[in-house]
Amino acid sequence: MHEWALAEAVVTTAVQIAEKEGLTQVTEVTVKIGELQDVERPIFRFALSQLKPANFKLAKFRLLKSKAKLKCRRCGNVWVFKKAKLNKETVEAIHFVPEVAHTYIKCPKCGSPDFEILEGRGIWLESIKGAK
Repeated sequence: MHEWALAEAVVTTAVQIAEKEGLTQVTEVTVKIGELQDVERPIFRFALSQLKPANFKLAKFRLLKSKAKLKCRRCGNVWVFKKAKLNKETVEAIHFVPEVAHTYIKCPKCGSPDFEILEGRGIWLESIKGAK
């Protein structure tokens, strides 16, 4: 399950940032998850709770969703895409091979499958709060 690997990367990065900022206790870590990332949130949250070190014992992990924003390369239209419009098999296919998204998603303005993903992929740390 890639949720554990993602959680390990988040915790490792959060620890490095906390050390750099001189935080002895971390109380909150906010993580943004791209809508197209297709992360099983309960598994990811559990992995975060199991992997956090001692100085993160009181830390709450806030998980926020970053909506998918796409831009048509043909007409320049920018739109917010809702993953919920796709069936489960299509979402899984896009998750494993992102390039197939162009087969299933079209620009709502001109119908072109030629677009770029501006936002909505990846996982990143939005903020870390704690005490020095």
